[in-house]
Amino acid sequence: MSETKKINTVCINCVCSCGLVAHVKDGKLVKAEGMPEHPLSRGYLCPRGEALPEWVYSPDRILYPMKKENGQWKKISWDEALDTISGKLKEIKEKYGPHSLAIFCGSIGVENLEIAAFAQRFKGAYGTPNLLSVESVCYRSRIIAHQLTFSTFFLEEPDQAKCVVLWATNPENSKPYWAELLRKSKDKKIIVINPKKIPLADLGLHYPVTPGSDCALALSMMNVIIEEGLYDREMVEKYTFGFDQLKEHVKKYTPEAVEGQTGLKANQIRELARTYATTKPACIIPGTCFDQRADGLYTMRAFAILQTITGNVDVPGGWVSVAFPKLGDLRIPVEEKPLGANEHPIFYSLWGRPSPYGQTLYLPDAVLKEKPYPVKAFIVTAGNPGLSMPESPLWEKVFEKVELLVVMDMFMTKTAKHAHIVLPACSFLERPGIGYVYAVTSGVPYLMLRRQVIDPIGEAWSDWKFWTELGKRMGYGDVFPWKTDKEVIDFFLEPMGLSFDKLDSYPHGMFYAEKTYDLVKSGKIRTPSGKIEIYSKTLADHGYAPLPEPADPEKVVFTKPDEREKYPLWLSTGNRIIYYTHTQFRNLPSLRSKYPEPFAEINPETGKKYGLQDGDFAIVETPNGQLKIKVKLTQDLLPGVVLISHGWEETNVNVLTSCKPTDPVTGYPHLKALRCRISKA
Repeated sequence: MSETKKINTVCINCVCSCGLVAHVKDGKLVKAEGMPEHPLSRGYLCPRGEALPEWVYSPDRILYPMKKENGQWKKISWDEALDTISGKLKEIKEKYGPHSLAIFCGSIGVENLEIAAFAQRFKGAYGTPNLLSVESVCYRSRIIAHQLTFSTFFLEEPDQAKCVVLWATNPENSKPYWAELLRKSKDKKIIVINPKKIPLADLGLHYPVTPGSDCALALSMMNVIIEEGLYDREMVEKYTFGFDQLKEHVKKYTPEAVEGQTGLKANQIRELARTYATTKPACIIPGTCFDQRADGLYTMRAFAILQTITGNVDVPGGWVSVAFPKLGDLRIPVEEKPLGANEHPIFYSLWGRPSPYGQTLYLPDAVLKEKPYPVKAFIVTAGNPGLSMPESPLWEKVFEKVELLVVMDMFMTKTAKHAHIVLPACSFLERPGIGYVYAVTSGVPYLMLRRQVIDPIGEAWSDWKFWTELGKRMGYGDVFPWKTDKEVIDFFLEPMGLSFDKLDSYPHGMFYAEKTYDLVKSGKIRTPSGKIEIYSKTLADHGYAPLPEPADPEKVVFTKPDEREKYPLWLSTGNRIIYYTHTQFRNLPSLRSKYPEPFAEINPETGKKYGLQDGDFAIVETPNGQLKIKVKLTQDLLPGVVLISHGWEETNVNVLTSCKPTDPVTGYPHLKALRCRISKA
């Protein structure tokens, strides 16, 4: 009887990248459990991780390349798929120019080094500037906010903090290992700022803030901290630029002035500000919802300034800087700028450091209106923009108009259903790679080899192999010399003096650097002033507000004053569910049974006002569209607020959202603090 092998690897089914012990028998994955030696997850594994055998062997897997003919899917060979794609790409490039191709990487693509890097390689060889990604709606906004303030990206360190502010985030659904940490801690003050009372609020203080008012609340906290002298004078005087301007700026944001806007009483705001400022070290952990608002970048800047003036940057338990791993760079420069770069120059390039990505929200106009030029081909890898990007009906029009839509995925997604060619992708269990995201998502300078667990299912390929073989068909073979997974990993690790074999010798991964907490005081801040920039001259020079400015959500949503009366409720889209990663895993029976359908969560008071009881079906409507969905009543949510999760193909909340870029600096959309109305279906 064969033995069961245990393989230490990394789960990358979400950004957490938890340590994973895969149990393999007769070449088949039979069980997945957490790896106790992992420095972040420490043996924890979420329900998605535990369901990996069900996921990888799902009968829904795409097992071979397929081509759509007369509306029906036909099995084809990889050779035919590559010949068809390369032939069409050559034709489109000759007729419309290289910028007529756009490539999209989804969440798992951006977080998976091999996928994103090889997509970048191909786009450079082809000559298109248009590599697009979910960073157009998630996370890069906060990175830019930090860069403008600190010149680099700082991350939270809750394990050493005495005060942890969970600002519109719920770690139990997004970073469960942090939730475990907070529940086990006995000496931390937990502050939850959220229109919904999450379970962790029972550990401390809960401030049920009105959606869309967070930037104003942060500025009001600064007002209290400065007026009462609770700020760190040494930090402010020695290491910051623009404190005097901030002091003047926040005078109008008194607690009394923002009471109506935030839904909090003035005395609550003062209590919040004092607790946060006097309990050190403290760290604010913000949710991704702030990325997806018209004032998202400014709200993130406000959090950065709060951390700075209270002396909670570059100290254990505050916000800390972590050296990112130096990995091999596959980019081939393209002189032309991508879509959205002219409209949002800081999003594209800050201080001469260009981003590899364009702003995805400008793609529909390029396809449908051919502005600023026509985009005719679209390749999607590790993503599902037809369901995950705002204003889904608009994306369906995009997919119908392009001359070539190629999707590489494990499953027949909403986007894949519109494709001309669908390609079978390996799961992360079927190919080796590098677990490397910890420095940019969790503040830990750690690497681990993501060991291959099983052979590819069916005719599935690694993404690097697809891009390499397509590159050869296009005549770019000289820039795609890699022949094996090991060669690819050796290339990425070479700048660090590492290799596949060397990293493999560390069974539980390795720390490649130490945290130093000396960036600020040793003068390593590389902003134009050489200091932490509370006042951003860079923003001012580009015509933007140099200090955080709240946006009025109603003015963002409505163009006419009388529209406001039609939509009296707040709507926030996209709250996370532990059983799913964005649009993924709903096809797994074990997970679907735990959370079988989406809900519109509302307070019983809201339900009573609109004649809705628990389990009723309601129509939720915004100026963009309407959605039929079941109602779930909960006392934990503020009255007047509606919460709907994303990722449900049959009940897609993105029919209610707009693809319009609203954050002036980043071009990010406004998906939170929307306005809606609700009625019984």
